[in-house]
Amino acid sequence: MLNIPFGKCFTYAPRQKLCILHVELSNGCSYQHTKYHKQTKNQWARDDPAFVVICSILLMVATLAYCAAYDHSAAHAVYVVISVLLFHFLITGVVIATCCWFLTNSYLREEAPFNSHVVEQRVEWLYAFDVHCNSFFPIFVLLYVIHYFLSPLLVAHGFIPLLLSNLLFMVAASYYHYLNFLGYDVLPFLERTTFFLYPIGAVIVLSPILILSGFNPSRYFMNLYFSQRL
Repeated sequence: MLNIPFGKCFTYAPRQKLCILHVELSNGCSYQHTKYHKQTKNQWARDDPAFVVICSILLMVATLAYCAAYDHSAAHAVYVVISVLLFHFLITGVVIATCCWFLTNSYLREEAPFNSHVVEQRVEWLYAFDVHCNSFFPIFVLLYVIHYFLSPLLVAHGFIPLLLSNLLFMVAASYYHYLNFLGYDVLPFLERTTFFLYPIGAVIVLSPILILSGFNPSRYFMNLYFSQRL
């Protein structure tokens, strides 16, 4: 059984991020590593924390950039960084991973034929969290990096900033659910995985409603974390 040293995992994790960015063209190349893990280690999930660590570091750096631009208190900046890391990434990831783990194992697994000697397979919780981490990375690029550079425009008053902000959030949310679908679709013992695409329809329906109601998500989150009226 192959044993990959921890140091090499930090080379492997960024390579997966590059695959994720091209996932719509490569039909989920990052999840080809999933089959590799199953063949060599008899598990679907990664067995190292490198991907989570890298995502956390990138998220903290991006949040610090927001604090440097919009905050005036070091203590509050620390609070914002911890809040974003915990609630936007880790706690949300644990909740979503747990829901997907329960759903896939309870309702989406293929039933083995009666008196079959096929080994029963189940989705590991760690794999469900891996899927969340993979799906979160494009959200990070769109809503933490690109959004940062566009924030002076997105938080301005007017219809154009309102429209662009909602479109950016809509694309990010849709991309997350699409990658979430790919993560479970690659598992050969699951069926009806198109269920994970249904939230994209809800996002597309909800976005025009938010636009017509005048809700600007960029202004909302900036006011939420930095307590200033923009």
